[in-house]
Amino acid sequence: MFVPDAYRPGDPGWARDVVRGQGLALLAGNGADGPLATHCPVIPWSDLESGTGETGLVGTVLAGHLNRSNPHWSALREGDRALLVFAGPNTYISPTHYGVSPASPTWNFVSVHAHGTIHPLESGEPTMEVIRSTVRTYEEHIGTGWDMTASLPYFEKIVPGVGAFLFRVTAAEGMFKLSQEKPDDIRDRVDSALAGSTEERAREVAATMRRYG
Repeated sequence: MFVPDAYRPGDPGWARDVVRGQGLALLAGNGADGPLATHCPVIPWSDLESGTGETGLVGTVLAGHLNRSNPHWSALREGDRALLVFAGPNTYISPTHYGVSPASPTWNFVSVHAHGTIHPLESGEPTMEVIRSTVRTYEEHIGTGWDMTASLPYFEKIVPGVGAFLFRVTAAEGMFKLSQEKPDDIRDRVDSALAGSTEERAREVAATMRRYG
């Protein structure tokens, strides 16, 4: 991913926040007949704070899963190079937000690309552990604290259809395109316009602009 200097993460914690907070990632790689891409739940498997590099993700391990009936699963091989894309808040920026003329429209967004190697897991307990960990992670951060205990026998029944994998991050880029290249007064006007929008996605971008300053 090409990232102009103005849009690079100001701190490794920014990219870690996106990986922890988004949950759903796009897994992309090469298949025999061309590119393959699948949206799938992905969680941290190792301590993200142990990562290095500008994004703080290099050297960390992530875990995800997809349907074993998906041709993408059948195409995965141990050690394959792949890409995980985590898409954060995004919205259209109208020139009217700038309060100056001439001006041009653009799109503000957040995205983190993690490059790494895929390691498919065996069915059974290794895959079950990914499923249990995924439930625990989501219930803690965005769920209601649901107790999965009573449903574990059901999990056992469906686990043969689940393809779990580990993903070792070897490189990563983060792009936080949040009007940083604009003068402070224009950026403040963009922020205010988005914060007052009736669209949730616009308000999310405004909150992100404020969070990352």
